[in-house]
Amino acid sequence: MSNLEMSPAPARKSLLHRRILASIVAVAAIVGISLIWSVGSALTAPGTDTVAARLAEWGRDHYLGFVVTTAENIQYSLNPPKVGGAPKSNLLNPAPAPDVVDAHAAITPLILPALSGEGTFRTVSTVNGQPAIQVAYMRPDTQHSSYLAGISWMSGSLLKFVQHPGSKEPGHLTLWSQKESIAPVDRNGLLATFNSGFKIKDSQGGYYENGSTAGVLRSGAASLVVYRDGHADIDTWGSSLGMSADVVSVRQNLSLLVDNGQLAVNIDSKNLATWGFTVKNANFVWRSGIGVTATGDFVYVAGDALSVRTLASLLQAAGAVRAMELDINAQWISYMWYEVGKTPTTPIAKKLLSFDRPAKRYFSVSSRDFFAVYAR
Repeated sequence: MSNLEMSPAPARKSLLHRRILASIVAVAAIVGISLIWSVGSALTAPGTDTVAARLAEWGRDHYLGFVVTTAENIQYSLNPPKVGGAPKSNLLNPAPAPDVVDAHAAITPLILPALSGEGTFRTVSTVNGQPAIQVAYMRPDTQHSSYLAGISWMSGSLLKFVQHPGSKEPGHLTLWSQKESIAPVDRNGLLATFNSGFKIKDSQGGYYENGSTAGVLRSGAASLVVYRDGHADIDTWGSSLGMSADVVSVRQNLSLLVDNGQLAVNIDSKNLATWGFTVKNANFVWRSGIGVTATGDFVYVAGDALSVRTLASLLQAAGAVRAMELDINAQWISYMWYEVGKTPTTPIAKKLLSFDRPAKRYFSVSSRDFFAVYAR
């Protein structure tokens, strides 16, 4: 055999190596294309979610939640909320609505002495001439005195809640009677909208509507239940609340923050599964919650410098005897009330606070579920 000739064994080995390399390149190309397609689909999906929110959600859905959570905690440590100071806002003393008398008593502020207008409600929506939605603002604690939390009181007797699915949470849109956005035809009489709870897999509960369920309705879970006659309630599932023919929808999220007028005994739990994995429970970040009063009215609270404890304390101060946490994180919180527009289908959205999302968020496809509020 010539020295220039290659023996059969090395030739076969070289061919095998080339085939293995080609297979690796092919697999890498497929993975790369799939990754690009997956991320691209997330970035171009309908709705108003920001790029940051879309990438974070994509990461959580692809087993990278620990990376997202770590990044959020690093961001928080580098940019924590300001300590001290006074609010630079005109929210506390807005011009009163003409010819409307506030029906709700002012809340006793958590920080004394109180600022002018702190804890005082003003009417922003009426039904048959009666105050239906009123808003107030309060500082959440002595440490973060330059921030204001927004509080919305909603009449339980004048209003009704409608639970809407999101395109991704809970998804499965063919199961539900409601849509993932509020179409023009459904904006007539719209008075408010607000965010719902955590992603279903993180909520420790379920989502029910139209006879179908996403997740599992868990006994003991904090639940917002809407009934056919229009009234709603908040309590633990399996106690005073349970499934019946009168139940229209159920949204569960974690456990009650406030029960029987008292803060939850585990309100300061350091277990991230208790009140949410996104950030440490004691961190003062965007949080939201909703509670029911002894008279059957509802109070929604949101703020950008709240811990689990201060969120619960604000709900309690606003009169909630039972309350639950809703979503957290600046990307997901929003509460809007609506003023009369030029036509019944073009109401004017007003933000409770300066959160990130656009005021018309729910007029477009929403990736997360939410609630709309109408006159009964």
